[in-house]
Amino acid sequence: MNSRQHTSGKSARWRDMAEHIVRRGSATVTELAESFDVSVMTVHRDLDELERQGMVRKVRGGATAQASNVWESNIAYRLTAHTAEKDAIARVVAGLIEPGSSVMLDDSTTALAVARHLGELAPLTVLTNFLEAIRLLAATPDIRLIALGGEYHATHDSFLGLGCVDAVEAVSTDVVVVSTSAVSDQFAFHQEQEIVLVKRAMLGSGTRRILAVDGSKLARVALHRVAPLDDFDVIVVDSNAPAEMLQRLRDRHRRVEVAQL
Repeated sequence: MNSRQHTSGKSARWRDMAEHIVRRGSATVTELAESFDVSVMTVHRDLDELERQGMVRKVRGGATAQASNVWESNIAYRLTAHTAEKDAIARVVAGLIEPGSSVMLDDSTTALAVARHLGELAPLTVLTNFLEAIRLLAATPDIRLIALGGEYHATHDSFLGLGCVDAVEAVSTDVVVVSTSAVSDQFAFHQEQEIVLVKRAMLGSGTRRILAVDGSKLARVALHRVAPLDDFDVIVVDSNAPAEMLQRLRDRHRRVEVAQL
C-alpha cells in the first residue's frame, strides 16, 4: 500500500468512527477496536485526531459526542439529537413570528428547525450566521436572506468571530431566536465564548427575544453565561421536559410556551 492509499484508508476510518460515535452518542475503546478491527493503540490515535478535529471528545475508556459543561457537541451530533422536540418547538416559535417581519436566527439546530417553517410565513427578511440555514433559506421563495459573515467554524457549520459580531451589531430586527446548551433557573449558558459573544450581540439587536430550548437543557449549567432569562420575552420548551423543571421555569419567568409533542 502506498502512502496515498494509507492516508485515504485512515481518513475513511476516521469518518466511519466519528459516524459510529455520533450515532450511538458514545463508544468505548474496546468496542471501537472490535468494530474497526484495529488495535487499542490505533483507536487511541484515531480518537486523538477526531478530538483535534472537534468531532468527538475523549473520555476515560472511550469517546463521546455528547456535550459537557465545557464542551459543545459537534454539529453532526446535534442535528440528530432531540429532533421531534426541536420540531415541536419550532412550530410554536413560527407562530410567534408575523409575516413581513425581520427575523434573526442563531447557529443552533433548534433555530434551523424554525427556519424550515419560515417559508409558510413569507414574505420575511431572515438574518443568520448558520451555513445550513443559509443553504435552506436560499431556495425559499419570498425570503430576503442576509448572511451574517465572519470566520467559518466547521465544528458548528457557522460564521463566528469579530466579523460576525460586527455584522450583527450593524442591524436591528423585529425578532431574534436563539437556543443555548444549558438553562438554569436564572440564566442561559453556553460552553464556548465565541458562540456566547455572537448570541449576546444577537440579543442586543432584536426587539423581541425568543429562547428556544428542548427539555434536555433545563436545570443545567455550562461554562459561560449568555444572558439572564429575564432578558427573553418568551421561552419555548417542549412538553417532554420534566414537569418539575417546567414549573420552576414558569415560577421565574413571565412567559413560557410549552410545545406539545
